[in-house]
Formats: sequence, structure tokens, C-alpha cells
Amino acid sequence: MTGRPFILDPLFQAVKTVPGVGPRMSKLLEKVAGPRVSDLYWHLPAGVIDRRFSPKLRDLIGVAEAVATVTIRIEGHFPPKRPGLPYRIKGTDGTGWIDLTFFHAQGDYLEVQFPVGEDRTVSGRIEHYNGLLQMPHPDYVTTPETAHLIPAIEPVYPLTAGLTQKVSAKIMKAALAKIPVLDEWLDPAYQAREQMPRWHEALQQVHNPADESAVSPEHPARRRLAYDELLANQLTMALMRVNQRQQKGRALAGDESLFQKALAAFPFELTGSQKSAIAQIREDLQKPLRMHRLLQGDVGSGKTAVAFLSMIHAIGSGCQAAIMAPTEILARQHEKTIGALAAKIGLKVVTLTGRDKGKARAAMLESIADGSAHIVIGTHALFQEDVLFKDLALVIIDEQHRFGVHQRLLLNEKGQTADMLVMTATPIPRTLTLTVYGDMEVSILNEKPAGRQPIDTRLVSDERLEEVLQGLQRKIETGDRIYWVCPLVEESEKLDLAAAEERFAMMSHRFKRVGLLHGRMKPAEKDAVMEKFARGELDILVSTTVIEVGVDVPEATVMVIEHAERFGLAQLHQLRGRIGRGSGKSVCILLYNSKLSEIAKKRLSTIRDSEDGFFISEQDLKLRGAGEMLGTRQSGLPEFRLAHPEFHTDLIQTAFDDARLILDRDPQLLSERGLALRTLLYLFERDTAIKYLRSG
Repeated sequence: MTGRPFILDPLFQAVKTVPGVGPRMSKLLEKVAGPRVSDLYWHLPAGVIDRRFSPKLRDLIGVAEAVATVTIRIEGHFPPKRPGLPYRIKGTDGTGWIDLTFFHAQGDYLEVQFPVGEDRTVSGRIEHYNGLLQMPHPDYVTTPETAHLIPAIEPVYPLTAGLTQKVSAKIMKAALAKIPVLDEWLDPAYQAREQMPRWHEALQQVHNPADESAVSPEHPARRRLAYDELLANQLTMALMRVNQRQQKGRALAGDESLFQKALAAFPFELTGSQKSAIAQIREDLQKPLRMHRLLQGDVGSGKTAVAFLSMIHAIGSGCQAAIMAPTEILARQHEKTIGALAAKIGLKVVTLTGRDKGKARAAMLESIADGSAHIVIGTHALFQEDVLFKDLALVIIDEQHRFGVHQRLLLNEKGQTADMLVMTATPIPRTLTLTVYGDMEVSILNEKPAGRQPIDTRLVSDERLEEVLQGLQRKIETGDRIYWVCPLVEESEKLDLAAAEERFAMMSHRFKRVGLLHGRMKPAEKDAVMEKFARGELDILVSTTVIEVGVDVPEATVMVIEHAERFGLAQLHQLRGRIGRGSGKSVCILLYNSKLSEIAKKRLSTIRDSEDGFFISEQDLKLRGAGEMLGTRQSGLPEFRLAHPEFHTDLIQTAFDDARLILDRDPQLLSERGLALRTLLYLFERDTAIKYLRSG
């Protein structure tokens, strides 16, 4: 099979090919679901409307708002006496009375629809107004003879302005008529045990729910679709992994005396988990295959030390090593830490960022090309075509989730046989680690180096802001430095900036040495502010979340986070990790809105009561879901549309195991099930995975 199977073609047609979808409607559908027919299939109902409740009118007295279907005789029309009032139609079923109300109505049209003296069946939301029953704008109006055409259960779709539920349901019905019957790719025993329907049956069931349970993530049809999506993800990861394992690397022997010298350069003893991570990495480096390993460490667990010693192993083999950071601030920080250690053992480090120009840049490029630069630190600038290494053997990517899988592959091409170590300080729950890094081996750092201070975290209502400000004054007098993090304002950098500028103005009025840091500043401006703060020329740094990762100022012992309830727990934990790096006692104050619900307060107390990033991330996943937890926009997390990692943990693990088993038995996916799995990969647009199959 070379290319997408023809049977899938209808799914990849534009939404405008669905009967009843014109140019205007296709724009709306594109906005809410996506441009293709398959996007409509993945646009699942978020709830249901149950129209089976059909009481007598007398039984509705005192019933709070509900959806009901009632049959009434039309007794009279009452047009509005003045503009702005509704048009009323009175009806009765002999047990009580009801008003059907219409705003901006055309009387002559309603007289035809509701002739006086005739019976009509209406379905809609019941309300009480001045003691009277009423139904504003009924959703359905029929004669009693055709009442069976009113749907008993109706799916409720996420909408956008201009798109109604009725129209959505009609379009979905037309789209579902295009569903092909595909060969089964699930393992038969697993499918039977889990009571999962066939793929096309599952789609029909979720879009035509029989009751409320059909929209639950736990419903067998929903689990089936979620599993398909997760299996496509895991199969892609497994194929990447097989492909990477087959890539020729080279065995780097290392130089034990240089390694011991580097170890002696540290002013502290390494933790147990640091030692075991280094042992795993060195073992990988000594093999003739390419390493693809993830180093996952909690905030302040000492990843840089592990990175440095890994680079020493490569350099001891006569090669170069590179470390790539997502921001210039972080690259400069690595330069400071790694540079100091490298200098002790006579190694040359160069740092290349987008800011370097002219002669200085040319000199750096020359030292990289002739091999005199042993360690190269940089941002995305390392990707540029004119950066040529003499012999790059190890690439380390810091804060991988800021880059994403595509850039991971790009860097691969710089050093044809370079080993790769990816680092992240965002503790991701194990289940999600499989969805993001299923193609990699994982080392975990879960201890803090000796000397890291515990952080005293306090929840404080924003009504006590004045007390907090007075406390800061006392801290400044004893020489402490303070981070003040401004609230996250939705997804808008512009609004984040406004909130930070406003707080900066207020703080500058009250305190003398205050700086401002935000994402819209030029890299050079950001660095200048950070430098001033690090040197002690500023007491308070007012900032948006740009200080989240990797910035290291040991003298900063206080962090105030405004509107802490707007942040994810994992993000709060990351921010808090900026303090507690020196010998002083550190305090993190989470300012929350005084009107916060008990559930929201409980969420924040998870942070107050724990400093274990892995535990916190598990809690965050349960409370907020995967995309929210890491902020999918910047997390490198795959965008799942059918799977919900917080509900489908077991499915992720099964898909992980299943994908590996499949490829062990049928590495080219050529068996009957293998060919069906190729169709699955095309269905979820995992064409990269198919490319690996062809090359294998």
C-alpha cells in the first residue's frame, strides 16, 4: 500500500461537500471543527437534551426549569401592545394553561403555525413568569400525529456564533452518511473484553446518543474512539523509536581521567538519582547506536550537572557537544554555570544566540568549525545553516516541551550520528510522558541536591494585599530580593503586559528599586533587567511568566504570585522553583481572589502542602485535564480530540504496550491486521509513521 487508501477519500474531502453546507456554513464549521469531513466526526457532542419528559401541565407547577414536550389546544393569540414585549399564544391541555412566547415575531406566520382550536405538540424549555407557565420559542412544533418525529434525545454540540444545534445535528446526519466500513485494526480479544463497538458503529453511537451516558468519556463507544487515537499516536512513536534505534550511532569510549577531573570540579556531592542518570547516559553513549533519552527532573533537581558530565563523556572521546535552550536568558544562564565548570578543567565554551553579529559571530563560527570550541551553547540560532561543527557527537535540548517533535528531528540532521539527550523541568505524569516522549528512554531525577532550602508556601487572600506589601518592605531592609509575578490574563500577551505594567507603576510608586520583565521586550532588554536584578541593583522584579524556567538568582528569597488561581498547579510549581536556590529561608505567597470557591482553594492547597512536582502534576492532570495542565500551546503535547488523558490513563498504557507488540510481530505492518493499522495511521494523519515503514 503506497499512499492513502481510496476508502478514506470521503473523509478527507472539504466540509462543503456535505449536503446542505454552503460557503457561509463551511466557514462556521471550519471554525468550530475543522476544514474536512473527518473533523466533523471528531467534533463530539458535549451533552444531550432529553425530550422524553412529557407531563400534563398541572404537573409542571413548581417544577424548576426543565425541557418538556407537551400537547396543547391553541386557545388564542395575543400580539404585543407595545414594542419590546413578546407575542403570546395561549394553550391548554385541560389540566392547566401555558403561554408560548415569541420575541420579534411575525403574527401572520404564527397564526398559520398555531391555528386557534387545533392541537399542537411543542417541545422546549419550561419557565415560570409571574406565576404562569411559559415556553419561550419552542424548539419543535408539530401536530400530535407527527410528534414521533421530535427526537427523544438530541446531541448538544459546541457551537460558534451563527451555528445552531438544529443545523449542527442536520449536518452531522449528512456527514455520518459518508462513514465507510473499515477493516478492524483492534486486537479481537481486547475488543471483546472491553465491549468496544466497530469504528463506524462507535461514531454513529457517539453522534446519536441514546442517553446522557453516551457523552461520558467512559462510554464504550467513546473509549473505542479514544483508543484508536491513542494507538495511532503510540504506533507513530514506536515506529520513530525503531527507526532511531536502527540509526547508526558511534560508540563513544570517553576518557575516565577527564571525567573524574570534571566530577571533582563540582563544589557538592551528586545525588543518587543524578549518579544513576549519568550512568544510564554513559552506557548509551558507549553503544554504537544513537541515543534518544529524556532526562526528566523536578524543579531544582540538578539537571545541568548531569548535562555537563554527559558532555564531558563526548568531549573525552575527541568530539564536540551542544546544548540548546529555548530562550536567550536560559542560554546565558547555562553559559554562566557550565562555563565556570568547564574553565576549571581547561575546556572552551562558546554561546551562540540570534544577537551575535559581525566579527564576533564569525570568530565563534570558526571555533565551532575547527573544533576548538568543545561545548557550544545556543538558542534556535544553532539550527542556522552557517553553523557547522567539526564533529558534533552529543546534542542536549533543554526544556524540550518548548520546542516540539519537529524541531527534535531538525537537530538530528545537524550531527548525522549525534546522540540526543532531551531535558525537561516540567514533571509530566507518567501516562502523559508516554504520549509526548514514547519514542525515548527516560531517566528521572527525583531528589534535590544537598543545600536546596525547603520553600514556605502560603495562601493569602488578595484582601490582605497591604499586609503583604508591608512585609516586602521588611524583607528589602534585610537585603532580600523579590519576584512579583503578575496574573495570567487568558491567552493574551497584550493583556498580561497591561496587568504587569499596572502593577509595576503601583510598586514603583511605593518602592525605590523595581524592574519590569515581560515577553514583549527584546532579548537584550530582558537580559539587562535580569542582570540588574541578579547584581542586586533591583530589589523587586515585577514580571509576567517569562521567569518561569531556569532563571537562577540565589539571593531571591520571596515570590509573590498574583491571582494564583489562574495558573496551573504545574506552572505554579515551576515559578516557585525560582526561589530557594540560596542559603536563605524562602517564602512563596500565593495571592488568591477572596471570592474563590472551596474546590479552587483545595487545588491551591496541593501546592502549599507539597514540593513534589510529580505528585503535583498528577493532581493537576486530574483537576484540569492534559491540555490545560501544561498549556497545550507551549507543551509539545499532542492535541487529542477524542482521548482525554485524565480519563483514559489505562488506554494510554495499553496503546503503548500494544504498539510495541504489534511491531515485534509485524515490523512492516504487512499482515491482515497490519494493513488495517496502516489505514488507522492515515485516518489520524500520521503520515510520518508511514514514511518510516517505507524506509524500513
